[in-house]
Amino acid sequence: MEKLKKGYTTGTCAAIASRAAVIMLMSGKAPERVSVTLPNGERIETDILDVSADGHSAECAVRKYAGDDPDVTDGILIYSRVTLIKNGITVDGGGGVGRVTKPGLQRAVGEAAINDVPRRMIISAVSETLEEYGAECGAEVIVSVPGGEELAKQTFNPRLGIEGGISILGTTGIVEPMSTKAVIDTIDVELSFKKANGHAYALITPGNYGRDYVMKRLGLDIDAAVKCSNYIGDAIDIAAEKGFKGMLLIGHAGKLIKLAAGIMNTHSRTADGRAEIICANAALEGAPKEALEAIMESVTTDDAAAVLKKYGLLESVMKRISGRIEHYIDMRCGGRMEHAFIVFSNVYGELCRGGNEAVEMEVLNENLSYRHGNG
Repeated sequence: MEKLKKGYTTGTCAAIASRAAVIMLMSGKAPERVSVTLPNGERIETDILDVSADGHSAECAVRKYAGDDPDVTDGILIYSRVTLIKNGITVDGGGGVGRVTKPGLQRAVGEAAINDVPRRMIISAVSETLEEYGAECGAEVIVSVPGGEELAKQTFNPRLGIEGGISILGTTGIVEPMSTKAVIDTIDVELSFKKANGHAYALITPGNYGRDYVMKRLGLDIDAAVKCSNYIGDAIDIAAEKGFKGMLLIGHAGKLIKLAAGIMNTHSRTADGRAEIICANAALEGAPKEALEAIMESVTTDDAAAVLKKYGLLESVMKRISGRIEHYIDMRCGGRMEHAFIVFSNVYGELCRGGNEAVEMEVLNENLSYRHGNG
């Protein structure tokens, strides 16, 4: 199977462009290529484009590269304009970068939609570069994306309440190829490897949040989990076809809540319905109209959970949702294997669990053994 090319995020582009602008200001020379350190410690380097400077400010651009991922932002230019100031480093968005208009996202209402990890990457890149040149000053960074406002219409930003442009995103700095065939093939390969190495039970999680939960909350090696992205139904089918006795699915509520409506491909472009699912189950638990309206206005599942908690309904609603998730996973398994699942929130921790408790224990014991090299 041909290995697909990785890309880099809009956040990485903004950090590189910011570093390049500082280099321009400090050296008086336009850099041709610049690198930055990613959150995992790796460095990535790319070309610097469209450099300009005037007095205490410089602006540089980096072309977004999505690799083999079908990303609508592929090929766009991410600009960073850096102005030297007395002290401190500030980061804001200019033209084409969206503004947050609803609560519940990583940034406060009114702030630029530059997420936490990219923001830290930009600040780190600027700070390190100033130190390299021995500069005793600060910097104001403005990130902009020409055409970003139009491009944002093709994203999920309008529903999230982000207006005026795209978001500057990225949790790892790298864009992993996400074509359907590539992801499903990867799931197949990883599950085959687990089965061939003596695993009778599969530990599956959609993404980085789930893998972090597996490591930090359950004490397992992060590599014990097979990452299935949005293709939960396909992962269930593959695990069953390969003869696993059971699987433990662990994931963030933002994805796994969708299973309560039988949605097995959880990509937002395929189906969402998170607010609707929570709202319907809250109504069945007797939530008042104002609570239901607040849930429908929620941007994230954490927001909806906050509403449920406020009305004393979080536990009962999640128990009902757990029953629906169990129903649909049972249907997908079709008697071919047992299952268990854990749904969690970054804010509220574990929200619900279901399925066969014995499967959960088998998976945990097996992978704890695997972590210590005995499996």
